[in-house]
Amino acid sequence: MSGPPVDRAAIGRAARLLRDGKLVAFPTETVYGLGADADNVQAVRAIFAAKGRPANHPVIVHVADLQAAAAWAQDLSPAARRLAARFWPGPLTLVVARGARAHDALTGAQPSVGLRCPSHPWARALLKALCLESGDPSRAIAAPSANRFGHISATLAEHVRSDLGEKPDGPIDLILDGGACPVGIESTIVDLSGAVPRLLRPGWIGRDRLEQALGGEVAAAPLDDTSVPRAPGRRARHYAPSQPLELVDADELAARVQDLGASRVAVLAPAPALAGVARWFSAPAEPDQYAHHLYESLHRMDASGAERLLVQRPPRGPLWAALHDRLERAAAAFSSPFDDAD
Repeated sequence: MSGPPVDRAAIGRAARLLRDGKLVAFPTETVYGLGADADNVQAVRAIFAAKGRPANHPVIVHVADLQAAAAWAQDLSPAARRLAARFWPGPLTLVVARGARAHDALTGAQPSVGLRCPSHPWARALLKALCLESGDPSRAIAAPSANRFGHISATLAEHVRSDLGEKPDGPIDLILDGGACPVGIESTIVDLSGAVPRLLRPGWIGRDRLEQALGGEVAAAPLDDTSVPRAPGRRARHYAPSQPLELVDADELAARVQDLGASRVAVLAPAPALAGVARWFSAPAEPDQYAHHLYESLHRMDASGAERLLVQRPPRGPLWAALHDRLERAAAAFSSPFDDAD
């Protein structure tokens, strides 16, 4: 995993801040997280205030290992242990029946809790330092994405700083700069709190890999399925830039640019660029590279001065499912008609 070496002094300071009930933004392999000591109810509530996040929306609890995860769960089923053994540390969140330690501020007052063991070296160092600082090997960090609720997720420290801000200019006590997040989109979330595993949010670990690890089916959970736990990233409108974003099929892109005016749009699409489009952002051909650059591209497009953001629909297939999910939610935030008049 590339990126700057872990700054041990900064990690130590961050762990002490977390212990004292403060907020720390830190990199994970997926996106930057806005972290608080998961045991501290007031600190967790401060995350919600900083993000403008609804109070009934659960946050993911980041743990150092499977043993620490067990301290936050009522029980870890064989399925949960199998997936953890296969994919942890890594970009997979397991939703399981909550234990007594998992309070309502973490879970949105639900009977389940989402647990993840991150693989990013800065995140792992921070968890280790917090456990040492508190003398508790099961200490954990509550951390949703480090951005205002519904906005584009942060994959660089500068994204966090511009969207939320570090004190005295914002609510975050410290932003740890560990470079660009290598995966670039949020973790896969699988619900194991019921009889059948259910995919709540697609991610880099696809449904087919989950089924292979479990040796059985993982059901897809539609957005209107009220029987599944509430989970991050399941709202129809999410990951949204400030400017309207539209998904366009490849064979319609040139005409859409002409309709809106090449000088008014920013375009994310494979090369070659269309004539007259100055704000062109190249879309990688491989899904892992596309995911790695997606949010950075959306941040840059949003800051480019364009009035409309056009994204050529990526290819279809299992490897692209999570990217379609993020882009469709980003576009859904601006589903109302756009005024094409000057």
